[in-house]
Amino acid sequence: MKIDSGTTAWMLTATALVLLMTPGLALFYGGMTRAKSVLNMMLMSFVSIITVTVAWVLYGHSLTFTDNADGLVNMFVGGSGALGLQSLVDTATKPDGTGMPSLVFSAFQLTFAIITVALISGAVADRARFGAWVLFTVVWVTVVYLPVAHWVWGGGWLFSLGIEDFAGGTVVHINAGAAALALALVLGRRAGWGREPTRPHNLPLVLLGAGLLWFGWFGFNAGSELAVDGTAGLAFMNTQIAAAAAAGAWLLVEKMRDGHATSLGVASGAVAGLVAITPACGFVDPWAALVIGAVAGSVCACAVGLKYRLGFDDSLDVVGVHLVGGVLGAVSLGFLAAHPFLEQQSTGLLYGGGVGQLGPQVLGPVAVGVYSFAVTWVIAKIIDRTVGFRIGAEEELAGVDITSHAETGYDLGTVHASGAASSHGPANTSTARKVDV
Repeated sequence: MKIDSGTTAWMLTATALVLLMTPGLALFYGGMTRAKSVLNMMLMSFVSIITVTVAWVLYGHSLTFTDNADGLVNMFVGGSGALGLQSLVDTATKPDGTGMPSLVFSAFQLTFAIITVALISGAVADRARFGAWVLFTVVWVTVVYLPVAHWVWGGGWLFSLGIEDFAGGTVVHINAGAAALALALVLGRRAGWGREPTRPHNLPLVLLGAGLLWFGWFGFNAGSELAVDGTAGLAFMNTQIAAAAAAGAWLLVEKMRDGHATSLGVASGAVAGLVAITPACGFVDPWAALVIGAVAGSVCACAVGLKYRLGFDDSLDVVGVHLVGGVLGAVSLGFLAAHPFLEQQSTGLLYGGGVGQLGPQVLGPVAVGVYSFAVTWVIAKIIDRTVGFRIGAEEELAGVDITSHAETGYDLGTVHASGAASSHGPANTSTARKVDV
């Protein structure tokens, strides 16, 4: 089939937008950490781009989107038909009639794998060994992300049951959220957790990161239609609606609960809405996107506090936002789905579709959550027992930036501002200031 230049141009743009989300996430997470670990936190996102890209080229696309010769095995993992992506080079366009080059589709899907891995890092801020994290990204994307993506998008068993996941609520957010919970439990709490303040050190950085995530999410969601059509437009609009509604709902909860609305709240609320609408953006009407966003913002604002009651240190609220928000969005389709994408799918309960769609929308999050949590726990335990996953107590106290990377995010030394000497004599020392930052 001849290449469709319009679709291809849009998908190249959408791919770039989704890739931009990972540096955006780095800024978002970096601002939420302590100043002494901001660089390490950001590097954990950036290194995910490196490791996941290499894994995707070698075998990732193949295990996700090609068929396994054994039909039973294919229910759980793909085949070897695109190792090294060579077969995609030899194929001009995807065989689905979209007119999109196969390599463009692969690049788009690669960006999803990258940000899924990067999301997990927020649960272990301030205390993970960088080398152990690098190893974890390779192993996790191989044995957790690729199989799950195949189950839902690559023709696996959840796909055959008719699960709806337009842009990754189950594959990305529930998957990452469950993994984040397991990793946080294996590494344990930060020193002084619950006793010492762990407030974000740079809220402007958080807001900048949230803005880039919001911007990139239009490619994430609307691009998942893989075409330039009305459904892409619906996904685009629903993305904006849900993010705005969730940000407003989070601020309202904060105001009612704490007496004030915060900048961290508006950033977290927007992300919660974006997470929740991700699986549903191309399947629901705009009014439903408003409901999904408002519910997600309210529920996630309350859910982030559960870590203190349950005693696990999810540093940057990956569980409360991505796991909880992803589950809300996925399950909502059992009630609100109005535009089925495949023949085996049906409309939601409120649209007369009965409970048929509700089953896969509940089973999918449960299966993916349990699998991701269990396998991540095993991976993290093995790494911790062999190379060590957590930094030492002294390193944590000094800050992982300086101990692991020999760098600091900010120059906190002494800043001198003195008058310049002139031909008429020494500077006027009465105006010289010494400022300790």
